[in-house]
Amino acid sequence: MNPLLSDWTGPFGLPPFDRITDADFAPAIDEGLAEARANIARISADPAAPTFANTIDALELSEEVLDRVAGVFYTLAGADSTDAREDLQRELAPKMSAFSSEIINNHALFDRIDTLWQARETLDLTPEQAQVLKLYHRMFVRAGAELTGAEAERLTAVKARLAVLGTQFGQNLLAEEKGWSRDLTPEDLAGLPEFVVDATRAAARDRGQAGHVLTLARSVITPFLQFSPDRDLRRVAYEAWTARGANGNAQDNRAIATEILSLREERAHLLGYASFADYKLAPEMAKTPAAVRDLLMQVWGPAKDAAARDAEVLTRMMHEDGINGDLEPWDWLYYTERRRKAEHDLDEAEIKPFFALDAMIEAAFDVSRRLFGLEFKALDLPLYHPDARAWEVTRNGKHLAVFIGDYFARPSKRSGAWCTAMRVQRKLGGDRAPIVMNVCNFAKGDPSLLSYDDARTLFHEFGHALHQMLSDVTYAYVSGTSVARDFVELPSQLYEHWLEVPEVLRTHARHVKTGAPMPEDLMERLLAAGTYDQGHSTVEYVASALVDLAFHEGAAPADPMARQAEVLAQLGMPDAIRMRHATPHFAHIFTGDGYSSGYYSYMWSEVMDADAFAAFTETGDAFDPATARALEEHILSKGGTEEAEALYTAFRGKMPDVAPLLRGRGLA
Repeated sequence: MNPLLSDWTGPFGLPPFDRITDADFAPAIDEGLAEARANIARISADPAAPTFANTIDALELSEEVLDRVAGVFYTLAGADSTDAREDLQRELAPKMSAFSSEIINNHALFDRIDTLWQARETLDLTPEQAQVLKLYHRMFVRAGAELTGAEAERLTAVKARLAVLGTQFGQNLLAEEKGWSRDLTPEDLAGLPEFVVDATRAAARDRGQAGHVLTLARSVITPFLQFSPDRDLRRVAYEAWTARGANGNAQDNRAIATEILSLREERAHLLGYASFADYKLAPEMAKTPAAVRDLLMQVWGPAKDAAARDAEVLTRMMHEDGINGDLEPWDWLYYTERRRKAEHDLDEAEIKPFFALDAMIEAAFDVSRRLFGLEFKALDLPLYHPDARAWEVTRNGKHLAVFIGDYFARPSKRSGAWCTAMRVQRKLGGDRAPIVMNVCNFAKGDPSLLSYDDARTLFHEFGHALHQMLSDVTYAYVSGTSVARDFVELPSQLYEHWLEVPEVLRTHARHVKTGAPMPEDLMERLLAAGTYDQGHSTVEYVASALVDLAFHEGAAPADPMARQAEVLAQLGMPDAIRMRHATPHFAHIFTGDGYSSGYYSYMWSEVMDADAFAAFTETGDAFDPATARALEEHILSKGGTEEAEALYTAFRGKMPDVAPLLRGRGLA
């Protein structure tokens, strides 16, 4: 029997990873689709008058097998890709899009939902049910349920093509990252700290090679650019990193980006919106492109000024090295690291031994223990890859979730870091605890050491995980991180702040060999440098967000690369800084619609996270129990059961302005 379709009788309902093969996925997904179609047909043809129970509740439970199997497949497709999984992902993209369109174009089903929506004032609904009904109705309308005839058919075709293109964009990017490497000679390794040398050795081992290899894994290439004194080699590495998806080969993403933008514009017009940005932002907190642009431009000016001041200092340092000419993008990280050492007496090689991966995992767990009473017990269970680890999450002896951490970079894993739920929390049909994953791309070592930025990433993704694990809702549709895109980053960015709490560092930032706590003077220097180089960081981020907005708020560009260049020229983008994500590898906005017109959302959420952490510091206790209870009660447990503005206001009393963000980044 297909293990994906049999009962999962193992601990906590985890998938039987040790029995699943790639050949099991396609028939299991077909079975899930068939079951879902049959269930939806029954709901649509129900002769009884529509009620919340026989329509919305029934819809929530209509795709049980499909949700379960797809949760496993797409988790593995991102975290541990194989040729078979990539082939199936391409095959599934149009198939899943067609299934989604079938549901949206099911007029009998939409009529039932619309009948409930029109009668909503007379229905005896809980506040959560009222929100779920609103979101279902909005989802159907925004997906084209009110379209008929040729327009409905065209929208179905557009969405199917977008699904194919998004999958292809992501797979091209993975292939580019897997396909580039450079063998490093002893001369190439000269001047590199031991932890960077170790990372290149581990990268070679992951590729089945001896010696040392430079790859496009962020955990390898970023420290190389920070520390390599070989300017020519830094340039080779940097240009390989920024050329992903634009190498004129079979993995070139530029034509794909052009087609995606054109189809998104057509989709928006079919649905009656002036632009895709207008369509995409309507349900978000920002609401309009103008509001997004206003926030980003409030930050752009101070960030650009700060970057210009920094560039002058770095250029002088470069000239003092006897290198004439202009500061280039492949110079920035190298001279910034040297400047940080000179001005703050901070050396990455001195810092990293205090940030062992296992210690930082325990730090993230400990903070959640102190804030929310969570306990973590390691589980010895078969998972999908030897690098993955699992813990049971409990509170007062009650099972809350299973948490899986998959932390190391490998060629089969897409780049970046993310949180996903293989199974989300819900109560409808019986309490169901979530299975939540954090996936990162840290360099493997013995032991594995993190940079301070890596540790922030770990805390960030764990903040997302808490949003899933502390969810306490009835309906999966509004569970966990199912919130407005520009609200979803609040819990993750807020959680980063606890890494900066001195008592957390005193407890957990201990030398990996001696066990000694981080010296107080080193901790003070590390925290004092918290806003260091924020001009560069903010400029590269805001430039990407503004290009994303420009792509989507007007007519789709015939040449996205030309439009990108035009936007950057209008902004006066510094020559020595490039976008964090150039168009051909801007996975956030081109592998799906998630962050399209929404890359700004990290900064929108940062406006709130700076203010939210102030709720703790204003009490004089970063672990204030009453504030932690309020955070869980009003935000972390609520999912999308209320509008984001209402959730935040219930926690803080008001919405914040941009001033705390500018102060937090040292740009005020």
